[in-house]
Amino acid sequence: MTQHIYLIGFMGTGKTTISHKLQELTGANEVDMDAWIVEKNEMSINDMFEKYGETYFRDRETDAVREISQTEPAIVSCGGGAVLRDQNTQMMKETGKIVLLTATPETVYERVKDSTDRPLLNGNMNVEHIAKLMEKRRELYVNACDIKVATDRKTPQEIAEEILKISQG
Repeated sequence: MTQHIYLIGFMGTGKTTISHKLQELTGANEVDMDAWIVEKNEMSINDMFEKYGETYFRDRETDAVREISQTEPAIVSCGGGAVLRDQNTQMMKETGKIVLLTATPETVYERVKDSTDRPLLNGNMNVEHIAKLMEKRRELYVNACDIKVATDRKTPQEIAEEILKISQG
């Protein structure tokens, strides 16, 4: 691999699963941006939000993009908000391809309905709420991405192969 592959998208679209499959197929390093932030700051994301607020966390996210973008090419599973800041998107575009993984609200619901670690969905675990949240970020994701890949009714292998074919073409 000659450049990073940054996976972005709403929760439940398959970023972690596809990151693992791409790593398996390419042998490239794999980086989970949220896990990286937690490890570097020795604090959970929820604790960062509670103790210091969202701006503090978004600053840590920008630090993560900056540092990760300077490493050897890797598969990077980004947190849902990584593209909220233009400077993050710019750094990612300069060092790799940004791949937007999409899924219908119904598919997302099926994938996350049994999860208890989705703070944005607590008390609102339903297709309608998921659709509203997805719509709020849709334009941001679409404007940031170089490649858009639908994950509905495809295997992780099919999705990963599609990404590699497009990103290396």
